[in-house]
Amino acid sequence: MRIGELAAVAGVSTRTVRHYHRIGLLPEPARQPNGYREYGLRDAAELARVRRLTALGLSLDEVRDVLADDAGKDLAEILAELDADLARQEEAIKGRRARLRDLLAQADADGGLPPETPVSPALAALFADFDRATAHLPGPEPESVALDRRLLALLDTSAAASGDWLGPLAGAFTTDPETTRRVYALYARLDELASAAPDDPRVEETARDLVALLPARLPVADPPATGAFLDAVCAGSPPAQAAVLRRVISLLKERTP
Repeated sequence: MRIGELAAVAGVSTRTVRHYHRIGLLPEPARQPNGYREYGLRDAAELARVRRLTALGLSLDEVRDVLADDAGKDLAEILAELDADLARQEEAIKGRRARLRDLLAQADADGGLPPETPVSPALAALFADFDRATAHLPGPEPESVALDRRLLALLDTSAAASGDWLGPLAGAFTTDPETTRRVYALYARLDELASAAPDDPRVEETARDLVALLPARLPVADPPATGAFLDAVCAGSPPAQAAVLRRVISLLKERTP
């Protein structure tokens, strides 16, 4: 058989056969005096086996290991590992589909999804609760609200246990209408600091008023709320707003027992 005939028998392309030769997966057959490769039944059977193994999900390196052992001693072990890997992928896919179903249900219930989506269910609930609690308040939404959403989404992604701080935060910001109004007013005050100097006296006042509204215990002493994370956030914020954030962290540390 010529290479084209061999490829047709195994259901692959001639390019694939040549690639298998280059990487040493299939041995080069003897060449005829005219320079053409001449393949036999054994070559066809070996190529067909490679195709069956790759169809099972084995990588070419794994196929090479199987073919190196004529008795197939390692094949059962490799197939067991493959089965376990596929099972893990199956569970991961189930989890992702469940998350997508939740997001679609949220979109139906709320008439859409926040621009930060996807976030954790706890943070999504906080965003939705805050939107509902502030829907009746007058005026355009402060720009600092959108900035805070992005910050919370980043913190939510980085934190090991977002539920430890999101639950208390949601309760503090949305349970009491008067507290929600004060939070909204603080966002407006942060907007006013966008062009202020970091030593503006309003920085200290705004930071203390914000801390007064926060739950008694937040995980501010551990990453990612401090260190490089905080530096990165502050670097992208106006100087006075960054000063408020740093002062808030400092005040929260001071009140932590």
